[in-house]
Amino acid sequence: MEMHGQVFDIRRYSVNDGPGIRTAVFFKGCPARCAWCHNPESQQFGREVMCWPSKCVGCGACTLVCPAHAIQMEDGRPVVDRKLCAAGAEGAGCSSGAACVEVCPVGARTLVGRTVSVAEVMAEVERDRAFYDQSGGGVTFTGGEPLAQPEFLRALLEECRRSEVHAAVDTSGIAGSRVVEDIAPLVDLWLFDVKVVNPAKHMMFVGCSNQPALDNLRLLARRGSRIRARVPLVPGINDSPDDLRSLASLLTSLAGNQPEQVDLLPYHRAGIEKYARLGREYSLEGVGQAGAEYIESVMRELAYLGLDTVTRRGG
Repeated sequence: MEMHGQVFDIRRYSVNDGPGIRTAVFFKGCPARCAWCHNPESQQFGREVMCWPSKCVGCGACTLVCPAHAIQMEDGRPVVDRKLCAAGAEGAGCSSGAACVEVCPVGARTLVGRTVSVAEVMAEVERDRAFYDQSGGGVTFTGGEPLAQPEFLRALLEECRRSEVHAAVDTSGIAGSRVVEDIAPLVDLWLFDVKVVNPAKHMMFVGCSNQPALDNLRLLARRGSRIRARVPLVPGINDSPDDLRSLASLLTSLAGNQPEQVDLLPYHRAGIEKYARLGREYSLEGVGQAGAEYIESVMRELAYLGLDTVTRRGG
């Protein structure tokens, strides 16, 4: 039986997800809840409905087909009870979660996430092989968290190895060490997120312990895996002098195999509107985008601490 998994996007011609021109495969589902996440639709496993209020014409068709009665009209606009919607998708006959999506005449409701086979993903990957060959690119498995679907990820990596397609895994490292050890021989490059080194801050802003991630980073360094560290730079959260010292100390201490590159991913606010579309609150509303002078000052401080960095678009 062919392996299947959940994704929410497959993006071709990506230039920010590893070397060269790449196809980025976005896995759905993640154990982390980063306060600055700019892809909140990646967090939950399974399909979910995203609403686009600016498109809605207030026809009320969605309220008539919802088996869980999770949608009610208020002031001429549909309002969703997300708890009822989640329960209804499994328990009240809306098995696909798509009844309201299917009847919307203007596309104001869309379904995020789909189940795909390994063959379907690889067919998309193969479409751009000529670009990979010319640019030194390949495929990047990102998310969400690819390690949260380990069997599906392994099957894709095995196909990449058979097809001689360069494979990168963009990960938080929040997974069991056995998962990482199992797939490490199949990964050409790890794009390893180092979010917050301080354990208490990591728990507060990421929602889980960072010990598994740190252990897995050190595991990969010991086995000689190729690693690029990716560091979200969020003003007021992980940019204090102590935070920067801890980051530099961690990455420079990886005996014998420091990351070949350290990417700073300056915080931006591009994904905020997605939270409202998913019926969620955005917890960093008061945090401003990182400016050029601020980014340069952080880079200088890290260089002083022995850590050279480059900037990439991030979140």
